[in-house]
Amino acid sequence: MSALSDQLVTFAILAYLVAMISHAVEYAVGNARKVPTAAPARELVGAGVGGPGGTIEEPAAPAPTRPDRSAARAALAGRIAAWITVLAAALHLGAVVTRGIAAERMPWGNMYEFVLTVTWIGAAAWLAVLWKQPSLRRLGLFLTLVMVLLLAFAELKLYVQVVPLMPALQSYWFVIHVSTIIFASGIFLLGVVPAVAYLMRSGWEQGKRSFPYTLARRLPAAAGLERLTFTLHAFAFPIFTFAVIAGAIWAEAAWGRAWGWDPKETWAFISWVVYAGYLHARATPSVKRNVATWIAVVGFLTMLMNLFGVNFFFTGLHSYAGV
Repeated sequence: MSALSDQLVTFAILAYLVAMISHAVEYAVGNARKVPTAAPARELVGAGVGGPGGTIEEPAAPAPTRPDRSAARAALAGRIAAWITVLAAALHLGAVVTRGIAAERMPWGNMYEFVLTVTWIGAAAWLAVLWKQPSLRRLGLFLTLVMVLLLAFAELKLYVQVVPLMPALQSYWFVIHVSTIIFASGIFLLGVVPAVAYLMRSGWEQGKRSFPYTLARRLPAAAGLERLTFTLHAFAFPIFTFAVIAGAIWAEAAWGRAWGWDPKETWAFISWVVYAGYLHARATPSVKRNVATWIAVVGFLTMLMNLFGVNFFFTGLHSYAGV
């Protein structure tokens, strides 16, 4: 099962890569356009002037239009990309499940398994968003790019063999605390994609034509991206709050104190404060939307620091999660 999980991860990465390329084709071609067919001849009709047989030239009706072939190909590439993303997410889920079967536990015992599961949550949430709002499909280019980069990094730098869960983690609080952290992190992972896209698109709509704003030329409207960013963060934040509280309760049971400013606890608190600041800023009319969105982006950077930076550069009570 462990070998099967590894193979499924490889296939999932390749599928996400193919989906990313298909999204790139759709993105490069541009918006669907219609081109006129051959214009009909101007019709001469009798007007009863100028004597018998007098005629005037009637203005021609607007020429019928047909979809531009390149735009049709772009739409086809986008639909293919969406279905390949579904396939990639299915392979991804298979990798998570078989990893858990091989380990005979929930597959969240180390950084590799954590990243594997968080990225799947992000992909699954994206497919749910896409099903509800197909007009946002072009965001899939950036989402699949994130999937490829994170999964490849996990395979190359974080991979470890399947091992039993360490005694310190053998508690029902492991399932409660880690599952909610993973779920919230996956939604935050998805949420940063429209956040960055909004910052680029809003700049484009304000007339900025330098890099990276040019990348947003064919993205959905900024207002829709900003609403999606807020919706995802507002959904994930209470779950993340519960996860932090559950972690404190578990720490009290395991170590005799609920909070000790361990590096991971500290950075979890920093992330919580930043995301709370984003939601407060978003609800404050005097704060500009792009300022609030930048706070959300900073929040995700603190999450990355908590996941990678703390594990690589600090030692604390959470270090047994290892790499």
